[in-house]
Amino acid sequence: MPTLLRFAGAVAAILAMAGAAMGLEVRAAVLRVDPDLPLPISRLDIPPDDLGFAGAVLATEDNQTTGNFLGMEFTTVTRAVPPEDAASAVEELRRDGIGIIVVLAEGVEVTALADLAGEGAFVLNAGARDEAVREEACRANLLHVAPSRAMLADAVIQFLIWKQWRRLVLIHGSHPKDHALADAYRQAARKFGAEIVGEREYIDRGGARRTDTGHVLVQREMPVFMQDLPEHDVVIAADEADVFAAYLPYHQWLPHPVAGSAGLIPVTWHAAHEAWGATQFQRRFEKLTGRTMREEDYQVWLALRVVGEAVSRTNSADPVALRDYAMSDAFELAAFKGQKLTFRPWNGQLRQPVLLTDRHITVAVSPQEGFLHQVSPLDTLGPDQPETRCTAFGG
Repeated sequence: MPTLLRFAGAVAAILAMAGAAMGLEVRAAVLRVDPDLPLPISRLDIPPDDLGFAGAVLATEDNQTTGNFLGMEFTTVTRAVPPEDAASAVEELRRDGIGIIVVLAEGVEVTALADLAGEGAFVLNAGARDEAVREEACRANLLHVAPSRAMLADAVIQFLIWKQWRRLVLIHGSHPKDHALADAYRQAARKFGAEIVGEREYIDRGGARRTDTGHVLVQREMPVFMQDLPEHDVVIAADEADVFAAYLPYHQWLPHPVAGSAGLIPVTWHAAHEAWGATQFQRRFEKLTGRTMREEDYQVWLALRVVGEAVSRTNSADPVALRDYAMSDAFELAAFKGQKLTFRPWNGQLRQPVLLTDRHITVAVSPQEGFLHQVSPLDTLGPDQPETRCTAFGG
């Protein structure tokens, strides 16, 4: 009899929750800011028109699966704009009453858009990797599902330390974001005990890098560029601008494995990932879109699933209530990565494993075995709480 009473009580609680949520409308937006960038080196990396937005479609379907049971309706609008129109797009979304905004943009632009959205909004960064937006430029209304450069660099260096490949040569590009990524690898090497025995900068001279002439030119000059380096185990490529890294494997003067922006690459997601139920997830996305899932798709999916999980737990569509719940100890999210994901309370960064891939298989998943932390091994990736410069969350 007590068991029946407990079961009846649970059913009553579920029905009460469903009744309270009946008719709840949850409106969100995905804003993708498209800068004018050169084409990538490989035609395989040309972004599809629905980049990120396809992840939003799948996430909305997943959220609605729960919403159908609880009487909630999830809708997501998408906007793709050039940088000069991003501010007006946010203003329009806010005028339309949308306070949940997922942003795919670069750098401090994310912070500016969060400020424009206002304190009553819930903004999720699904693209920018800059440390500043998580640290000195952090905002209380802005959470980050995209990993930072430091998290990605730490993931790579942990693996190399685990393999005992400690002597590194760092080759970085000449763009500001390449320098920022190089700084992340230098910090990761110091943090985990690797040694950068040599560095070189590859200068982007512009030109038609995707033409036959451009390919041949880089292929011919790369071996010469890589001559006379100190003895090393691995080459680390810091090439976020996508200028030269793809040419490093097989075009060095001496043979060495490559990691970073080519070779062994740190990612939030890739199409070959199959562990922890990911195969079924990949197939659903492919059936929906006719293509494989990219990182941006996964990160937008993740952001909207954060929203969906918070809505189902709070029975609320209020952006402030949702972000407060997401930052609480009660929040956790399953995401096909082998463990539940949570937010760091000191800077709003989502803790998550980082996949290391050669684009064909998942080579490893960081954090690596043996890298311990007093709270979570995931906090070995990126700055820890004592290092934070974010004050928006009381850090």
